[in-house]
Amino acid sequence: MQQPTQMNLPKNAYTPLEKGEEYTPIVTKTVTPREITPYSVGWGLFFAVLFSAAAAYLGLKIGQVFEAAIPIAIIAVGLSTAMGRKNALSENVIIQSIGAASGVVVAGAIFTIPALYILDLPANFWHVFLASMLGGFLGILYLIPFRRYFVKDMHGQLPFPEATATTEVLVAGESGGNQAKTLLVASLVGGLYDFMVTTFGFWKEMFSTKVLPGFDYLAQNMRIEFRMNILAAVTGLGYIIGLKYAAIIAAGSFLSWFLLVPLIAFIGESLTVPLGTGVTELIRDMDAHSIYFHYVRHIGIGGIAMAGIIGIVKSSSIIGGAFKLAANEIFGKKHKSSGDEARTDKDIPMGTIVSLIVVVLAAIYIFFWQGVTGNLGQAFAGLAIVAVIAFLFTTVAARAIAIVGSNPVSGMTLMTLIVSSFILVQVGLTGPTGMVSALIIGGVVCTALSMAGGFITDLKIGYWLGNTPKHQERWKFLGTLLAAASVGGVIILLNETYGFTGEGALPAPQANAMAAVIQPLMSDQPAPWVLYIAGALFALTLESIHIPPLAFALGMYLPLELDTPVLAGGIIAHFVSTRSKDEALNNARRERGTLIASGLIAGGAIMGVVSAGLKFFEINYEDFGWTWAESDGAEFLAMGMFAFIAAYLYWDSMRAKKK
Repeated sequence: MQQPTQMNLPKNAYTPLEKGEEYTPIVTKTVTPREITPYSVGWGLFFAVLFSAAAAYLGLKIGQVFEAAIPIAIIAVGLSTAMGRKNALSENVIIQSIGAASGVVVAGAIFTIPALYILDLPANFWHVFLASMLGGFLGILYLIPFRRYFVKDMHGQLPFPEATATTEVLVAGESGGNQAKTLLVASLVGGLYDFMVTTFGFWKEMFSTKVLPGFDYLAQNMRIEFRMNILAAVTGLGYIIGLKYAAIIAAGSFLSWFLLVPLIAFIGESLTVPLGTGVTELIRDMDAHSIYFHYVRHIGIGGIAMAGIIGIVKSSSIIGGAFKLAANEIFGKKHKSSGDEARTDKDIPMGTIVSLIVVVLAAIYIFFWQGVTGNLGQAFAGLAIVAVIAFLFTTVAARAIAIVGSNPVSGMTLMTLIVSSFILVQVGLTGPTGMVSALIIGGVVCTALSMAGGFITDLKIGYWLGNTPKHQERWKFLGTLLAAASVGGVIILLNETYGFTGEGALPAPQANAMAAVIQPLMSDQPAPWVLYIAGALFALTLESIHIPPLAFALGMYLPLELDTPVLAGGIIAHFVSTRSKDEALNNARRERGTLIASGLIAGGAIMGVVSAGLKFFEINYEDFGWTWAESDGAEFLAMGMFAFIAAYLYWDSMRAKKK
């Protein structure tokens, strides 16, 4: 049977149910809709590959993983409309669910795996692929027993912000493709704009005040320099982040570059010997970027680490609840699948889940033994760390996503690395092999908890709209497999073309932070602990005055040129959503702006991967002797083009009409 034409969520979709009241999804349990078809699976797998590449590039460049769920949902709606495919709601949910594996797998991989390259440790495609795939599988399997609790038993009690937005897109778009058209146009604009910069060098990618009269003196003598990256993808990201968090991130960056860098430069003018571990250059001979890299960046790392620990401490009650929930589900009353069970409430049977968990854990053990440690006992220690910590943190991640729509993945991964390093040292794993082992363990756990947070969103969408859970669960594995293979290839490609260390390298902020923390833990090398502690104390101070320490610390760590366009995007979002006294019109404009910003991100990130591929094959403006991109004229033109892309984002957002 085909699904009915009703395209409005029930009134009780977002509110707690009264005693005896039931929630009836759009596609009811008595209907058998089209879900798993060559169309839905094919497009879902295509988007899993495509958005994995885009998200990996953007995440390694600016430290923020591109969430693919909403853009994929919009594109799926547009495709079904363009192809005249009627009653495609359930298929679009499957497309979104499979494709959304991209962002969560990428988040697990790029936070840890690039640290192998940063530390010049042995790394290959299989390290990335297996850590991402097995971690993703484990996250799926650990989460499925808790689906009923999070999406059904807690109906109306957990807001699920990302799932709500995606569900609204799927429902609203089923009757037309206007949203998809808006996203497509913005993707073309953002992709073409960024491609012209990164591949053809029509204007410079970064603007610096050093080209302005008098400002070169400030840069050389006081180490004060303003820098801005002009790519469309970064500006779009700032719009989605919003003014509040964009301003906090920028504030951290401004503190680093306009206070700490000049202050260290002033103090260093009188020093006659290098200061710090591994530093061979005098501070007075350094430019602003070198001072930031050698000193200020480590303060940001300390802040990021402490912000993660704060997040774990604040989630202590959730951790305790996760253990209780697991015990009740496994040893208490079980939900048994039967032929009479409603289609909308059928999961993969618990016996199958347990068997698959055993298989995946066995595969992880073999991977650690044969591919990482080469020692049976040490591989077992690594397996024990993964099994326990991943079980604990996947449920924490799911609850965090359900409450605030944000997964504290970096903090939990950092804690995993610290615990792993301590345990591995006790079993004799130190030095390079110990660091590889700890980072691979961190990668598996990070992907597992990232997957748990993302997958609970998919399952909630399916619950609201009436999809069959076991279909989403089964096909999520294939999406994860392809996403893991894609991100493995992209990380290797980006390392070969840009690298993660040195001049012109991709920042990879989380991976750099992980590398900086783990190196002294697993070797006898000294570390700038004073700077780490300073950052940690700063994060504690921020928490005490109710300023999000992670956002501020990330701003301190990221280069100034990436934080300034994020702030610009946040300012545009503020103006778009506050210009009218009519709140409904403001909401419509903000929503249209979100579509446009998502398009800029998607188009810019995807073309960034294409540009990296061309550069890998030496098809790039630098390889043809084109020098205009490095001239002052190209830098002035860059600011003009940035004004154009900002104006486009504002103007097109303001064209929205009140619903």
